[in-house]
Amino acid sequence: MAELRTGPDRPADARREAYMRRRIRAVRRAGHRRIAVVCGAWHVPALAARPPVSQDDALLRGLPKAKVELTWVPWTHRRLSQHTGYGAGIAAPGWYQHLFQAPDRGLVRWLTRMAELLRAEDYSVSSAHVIEAARLADTLAAVRGRPLPGLAETLDAARAVLCEGSDIPLALIADRLVVGDALGEVPPGAPAVPLQRDLTRLQRALRLKPEPDERRLDLDLRKDNDAARSRLLHRLRLLDIHWGHPAGSHTASTGTFREGWQLCWEPELAVAIAEAGIWGTTVEAAAQARAVDRAVTAAALAEVTALAEDCLLADLPEALGAVLKALADRAALDADVAHLAEALPALVRSLRYGDVRGTDASALRRLAEGLAVRVCVGLPPACANLDADGASAMAVHLGATHTAIALLTGAPTEPAAPTEPAAPTGPGAPAGQADPDGLGGRWAATLERLARRDSVPGLLRGRAARLLLDDNRWDADEAARQLGLALSTAAEPAEAAGWIEGFLAGGGMLLIHDTRLLGLVDDWLTGVPEAAFPDVLPLLRRTFSGFEAGVRRAVGERIRAAPGAADGEGRAQDRPGFAVDPDPARAAAARATAALLLGLAPAATTATTATTATLTATPTATPIAPVTAPTEVQP
Repeated sequence: MAELRTGPDRPADARREAYMRRRIRAVRRAGHRRIAVVCGAWHVPALAARPPVSQDDALLRGLPKAKVELTWVPWTHRRLSQHTGYGAGIAAPGWYQHLFQAPDRGLVRWLTRMAELLRAEDYSVSSAHVIEAARLADTLAAVRGRPLPGLAETLDAARAVLCEGSDIPLALIADRLVVGDALGEVPPGAPAVPLQRDLTRLQRALRLKPEPDERRLDLDLRKDNDAARSRLLHRLRLLDIHWGHPAGSHTASTGTFREGWQLCWEPELAVAIAEAGIWGTTVEAAAQARAVDRAVTAAALAEVTALAEDCLLADLPEALGAVLKALADRAALDADVAHLAEALPALVRSLRYGDVRGTDASALRRLAEGLAVRVCVGLPPACANLDADGASAMAVHLGATHTAIALLTGAPTEPAAPTEPAAPTGPGAPAGQADPDGLGGRWAATLERLARRDSVPGLLRGRAARLLLDDNRWDADEAARQLGLALSTAAEPAEAAGWIEGFLAGGGMLLIHDTRLLGLVDDWLTGVPEAAFPDVLPLLRRTFSGFEAGVRRAVGERIRAAPGAADGEGRAQDRPGFAVDPDPARAAAARATAALLLGLAPAATTATTATTATLTATPTATPIAPVTAPTEVQP
């Protein structure tokens, strides 16, 4: 090291070493004679040189002073094994801890722990394996001239006997035992930053012990303790202390009162806690201050919207007011419809937490409704004359906005199966809406303009048409008419393919159940010019590859029996499973049975007069058992 230090002087190192020598002199003046210094090898020559005291005092004179506090950070074996800093990592901390703690027969105890680990992982290991492995380790130590078996001998014996020559279980032993994930402990009276003390108090009160192993935590927000745990984890995430990560719940429930978390405590979190201490002395106060600061310094409107959702999850009402004010100011000044459409879904999702967590979300609703109106007004001009990439990005915003407005107005996002035949609504006539001039009606009018405007890319026009059809704003006749116009010979093949991609983005079941739409798509596809087909093919592959395997197979079966084809006797042959015309008498029995299962009012089914019906899928299929339709239905 003395040879390596012959280069240019480094003032920072000189001052550090002068302070080290000062501390050594102070310990010597206190009467100690046998002194051990733990330091990097680089500093050894400077500490052994012992220059005059005046020289060290000159180096340290005039340095600025700062009041600091020291604390201990619990470390893990895995962190000890990492070669960071000076590169002095401990390769086997788990092994050395075992040697330090084993009262006797350390080799046998170590091999027994190996066998216990392998049996827990469904490896066949018996006590005989442990005995033979211990004998082999002793023999290897004698052959290698060592007084006792070390880590190398135990691993070699374990590979040969316990692992039967395989490196896979040996790698498990090296990870779980040789290194391990043991977490150190800090005495309760050790100095700590105020935020750390408050977090420790909350962890103890909520029975959330920090552990280095990953574990799942499923919370039921209807329980007070689980709700408090959720608030703590969300507040820590606002402070960039990522102890827990949101994960799906293990339970079958999909309600908003369920939350799943993946917990894993890392030593670096102690540093993150110290850094977050500038925001407050308690977790709640620090999270409040951090949320307000992030709302002021956020670069995009969507960041502020997501922050409002985080404040609701963390139950920070004071910060939520400041965030909503910042959100309203930014939304008023932001003229980019894409930004508004990106911010709306998270804002609408936040409204659910008013019911689950008891939070007043009335201000959020007013803000979301105003944002939705601005999206409805600005979306048609923003969608005009977009390129392919811009249309794809806007299609994502279109679908997300549609779902958000459906949640905001309480309307279903998917069409419900009516108990009575729905009257044709016609283009632009809202169906099933009590307030056609409200937000739902305004959004439907926006979709109408998108679907009929020629300057809008085909992808967006097709997507708008599909949303109108799903919401019963358009009937099947109008959808078929628009599909025929989009796939006419006057339309560009690429635009037509984009229209199909947008129209079928919600799934391919529509083609299975509406043979007329399927026929239109089939006729257009077979009539695409050969020169334009290579440009259309990638769009079509992307569209149909998104369908499930069963849907693609069913579409292929429908296409195989072309509509209008004739059989050997000249009769019109229909697609399998579908009649040329509907049979109301046979359908009435099925409707009455469905009404009975759904528990609908008797008035909806008393008019049914059919008593039995025999249902067949094809003329050659085996008849299904008769279905009896009751003449009177009890709810």
